[in-house]
Amino acid sequence: MRVEGDMVKDGVKIAAGLLAHYDVHARRLPWRALPGANATGAYRVWLSEVMLQQTTVAAVGPYFAKFTARWPSVESLAAADDADLMAAWAGLGYYARARNLLACARAVVRDHGGHFPDTEEGLRALPGVGAYTAAAVAAIAFGRRAVVVDANVERVVARLFAIDTPLPAARPAIRAAADAITPDARAGDFAQAMMDLGATICTSRNPACGICPLRDDCAAVRTADPAAYPVKAAKKTRPHRNGHGWWIERAGGHVWLVRRPDKGLLGGMRALPSSDWSADPDAAPPFAADWRTLADPVAHVFTHFSLALTVHTTHVEQDHAPSGAGEWWPVERIADAGLPTLFARAAQAVLKEKDADARH
Repeated sequence: MRVEGDMVKDGVKIAAGLLAHYDVHARRLPWRALPGANATGAYRVWLSEVMLQQTTVAAVGPYFAKFTARWPSVESLAAADDADLMAAWAGLGYYARARNLLACARAVVRDHGGHFPDTEEGLRALPGVGAYTAAAVAAIAFGRRAVVVDANVERVVARLFAIDTPLPAARPAIRAAADAITPDARAGDFAQAMMDLGATICTSRNPACGICPLRDDCAAVRTADPAAYPVKAAKKTRPHRNGHGWWIERAGGHVWLVRRPDKGLLGGMRALPSSDWSADPDAAPPFAADWRTLADPVAHVFTHFSLALTVHTTHVEQDHAPSGAGEWWPVERIADAGLPTLFARAAQAVLKEKDADARH
């Protein structure tokens, strides 16, 4: 790794070269202003940054379009019904982001008159806004000099300076190096240029070093394997859990859906009734009935564990009411229920088996 003096010396050159490349090759994204143009409004920048956390640009695009058509301002989002927002978010994952989105929008309207704070410090005080999001909004929406480090930027900087300390211990050094090359002017464009470089050229695998505008300044390109940076610590084995889910369908073609507790995984989302998720979950059904079990569990991977959900189905009479809060949802409109991916897959598995039975 280069010493701090070298970073400072190279910073101006690196920023200038990258911004020149960005002016020509910037990605055209619906939440982004053109290079050098007036900044996009803070609401659109903030919304896109929240959506993009742990999610690809390709996946976010359609959601961003739907959200901004339905809730075009922070005031309209703040007034949104919680259930409608959670349903609209379904499929993007990491559902705590959706709950924080509402809390943040309401705080901006309630405490700031509908205007986002224009400093990192002010943005950090908002619900659900962490260091990265605050820096990104401050730089992109307000032109503040801020050190914006997401996974793409982390990779670019680790390679530029051949930082060989394994992650996550390398993050302070990566941030310091990013700080050394961040310019005072065009801070938003520089942040987005770094993101674009990591997303399109300095990719995780097979980086296209031959067309990189920072090739001459990159320490990793002079090694035998630039893709080895950033160095990653050995992965821990992801634990596995099991669970049970129950598809309760009544005469007339409606399925019983519940809403998961606000706190915890998939909080506030519509779902099928389910057991705890553990090594040995409680398999007792919600009530005595003629339950049929799907042959194959539904597999899903969360951030910290994998899950196999065994799905059981039954039919009940029109007047049957399962205990607890819930709602009868039309089976033919199950795609509109806003189920998180795990339960959407469970529904698809049930309907696929029903269709197979009907053909026989």
